[in-house]
Amino acid sequence: MDRIVVLGLGKVGTLAGELLHDAGFAVTGIDVRAKSRDLPFETKVLDLSDPAKFAPELQAADAVLSCLPYHLNTPVAEIAHAVGIHYFDLTEDVPTTKAIMELSETSKGLMAPQCGLAPGFVGIVGADLIGQFSECRACKMRVGALPQNPTGLMGYSFNWSPEGVVNEYLNDCEVLEDGEIKTVSPMEWIEKLYIDGTELEAFTTSGGLGTMCDTYLGRVPNIDYKTMRYPGHVDLMNFFFHELLMRDRRKEAGEILVNAKPPVEDDIVYVHVSAEGLIEDKLARREFVRGYKPITLAGHRRTAIAWTTASSVVGIIEMVRDGTLPNAGFLKQEEVPLAAFLKTRTGSAYADHGAY
Repeated sequence: MDRIVVLGLGKVGTLAGELLHDAGFAVTGIDVRAKSRDLPFETKVLDLSDPAKFAPELQAADAVLSCLPYHLNTPVAEIAHAVGIHYFDLTEDVPTTKAIMELSETSKGLMAPQCGLAPGFVGIVGADLIGQFSECRACKMRVGALPQNPTGLMGYSFNWSPEGVVNEYLNDCEVLEDGEIKTVSPMEWIEKLYIDGTELEAFTTSGGLGTMCDTYLGRVPNIDYKTMRYPGHVDLMNFFFHELLMRDRRKEAGEILVNAKPPVEDDIVYVHVSAEGLIEDKLARREFVRGYKPITLAGHRRTAIAWTTASSVVGIIEMVRDGTLPNAGFLKQEEVPLAAFLKTRTGSAYADHGAY
């Protein structure tokens, strides 16, 4: 694997392209708009809503990384499957992942969705913690991408795709509870937790577990994923989506929220993953708790959400190229060894920059 096409050159896609270039890949980046600054790889302007426009670019590549909104990913995966190249994306959307899983049954290349932060890196960490127990009774995964200096009642800024956030807040959530796969409502199961003295609230959101419920069914009785926010956020979101019925107007809901809470440069990504069970017949608890802030990568300052997401997928792509991961079929994030991931050129940023 040498030639890779990156679709979508927002903050994450642009950084992913730069990191792939630095890791030795021949990169072509495609977006609907011309980029405002020079990039170290070739870029093209094409209509990404029309697969016929960019399909010829994939025929000349070894892999494609989609950094597009979730609803555009399935057509990209279908083209990658048809031409026999590797496919990677950052989606949190469950139906999209299931469609890609079906394609993987006959794929010549590797089909690897959910390679971002959550799902993605958080699943790699969760699997690593579970593997430390002879018998694991529960694994809880929490992630929050937040402003360092929150303002207003929401205490939030939309540094991530509004479509993705609305999708996570409104779609049903899979969990493992008492040994059964169950579907629960989003923005429920609210809990309080602290990271380095900062109070946060966590609540159910869709997609963060990826494929872990299926993987650990019959092995770990309780697994769940929640999003972390500053206190009071979830009550306001429940009011906005359900009492004001904005759940029926998703596109408009995203526009309203971004207009009210635009992106900030000084953000922080909190990761709180814990597991409990037996180690040498003694009850124990293991935790992975980090706070990731903006850093300089590839010569520019990057927001925490941008570099954690881009570094996750590029680290995995490096591992596929280097033979550490399979090169065909379907890749589950929980199959990625944490130690090997942290040793990659790009994934090592996770080891070098997390506080706590």
